[in-house]
Amino acid sequence: MLQDTITIRHYQKLTDSLVDMWERGYRSNDELRLFLDGYLSALRNSSAMESHKIHRLEEEAVRFLYDSSNFMSPYQTELQTEVEK
Repeated sequence: MLQDTITIRHYQKLTDSLVDMWERGYRSNDELRLFLDGYLSALRNSSAMESHKIHRLEEEAVRFLYDSSNFMSPYQTELQTEVEK
């Protein structure tokens, strides 16, 4: 769990960007992972955060990326429940 406010802000920006990219058609986990790697690389090169916090951010963001429920539309879940009834 992230506890540092700066790390949490980066996590929120990163996950919001991943969902936005998904909605714009970047559906491959490889494409989204490239974006994630680039973001983390920029943080490392800018020395914006300590390396252990960046590593923790990476762990949480990867967990977010590979959880398919984060990329489902709320309309999809409504349709699925209606079809199942």
